[in-house]
Amino acid sequence: MLGVALLALIVIDNDPSAIAASIAELSWRLAIIVVVPALLVNAVDALGWRYAFPRSDLPLTTLFPVRVVGEAFNMITPTGTLGGEAMKSWLLRGRLPMSETLPSLIVAKTTITMAQALLLLLGVMLARTTVAAGTPLLTAMQWLVVIEALALGMFAVAQTRGLLRRSGRLLQRLGVHPPAATGEVLGQVDDALGRFYREHPRRLALSIGFHFAGWLLGAVETWLILDFLGVPVSLLTATVIEAFGMAIRVATFLIPGNIGALEGGYAATFAALGLGATAGVTFSLVRRIREITWITLGLLLFAIMRRADPSRAPR
Repeated sequence: MLGVALLALIVIDNDPSAIAASIAELSWRLAIIVVVPALLVNAVDALGWRYAFPRSDLPLTTLFPVRVVGEAFNMITPTGTLGGEAMKSWLLRGRLPMSETLPSLIVAKTTITMAQALLLLLGVMLARTTVAAGTPLLTAMQWLVVIEALALGMFAVAQTRGLLRRSGRLLQRLGVHPPAATGEVLGQVDDALGRFYREHPRRLALSIGFHFAGWLLGAVETWLILDFLGVPVSLLTATVIEAFGMAIRVATFLIPGNIGALEGGYAATFAALGLGATAGVTFSLVRRIREITWITLGLLLFAIMRRADPSRAPR
């Protein structure tokens, strides 16, 4: 609710009539923005997830809709982008045991975050040519790259040192006693993670590569939206905008959809790049239209999958 209120204030403060006119002028081009880039990004990220499995038995036609559903739940729930991962595992339960799906989701979350850190680093390097050194925006980005790199390193090491077993023991010390079968599954997942990192470096690299390609496609989407809005920028500047926007999403990950925070961040980013805060808010709202469309699609796919699953629970 606070995010929606902030979003409303940002729009009111940045000439709402001009924003509405710019979006209306997109006309049929809005359909291209909504469908094409997101379709490509989800397909490439589904491939990144596919290579997070030690084998590639699951077809892309299975992983793609499951990913769309999971990302919809990640967007609408305050679970730090983890609620959708549980949904992905649940939707694949009839095809693979959790001891296989859970390691793939952990690996995929690791590799997509590694790719995200690479784009952040690229954005910082490119920003030095477009944003004055020492500005608060660039300084914050640099610190975020350092923090994310340290966190990623710690998380990767923890995965090879029995992360889930340790978590299970910690829960027991806190008075939470999961069923014995749960502890067995956690042990299997820990073993699977260790084997994947030791035995499948090629698949790990491919997963990172496909996810990085997905982030780069986001920069192309940014360039396309701005070109359609009549704010032509270079692909270099579009990459900086995408990287800065991603940094804002990372910093505000607990807010569902980063509502309000993302619009304010884009307004500040566009102002720092000399493009005007109003253009930043307009750009963000166009992306909101795309997000709402794909969230709706994800929820519809979820309803269809539940209806088609005879083993679904009554609740």
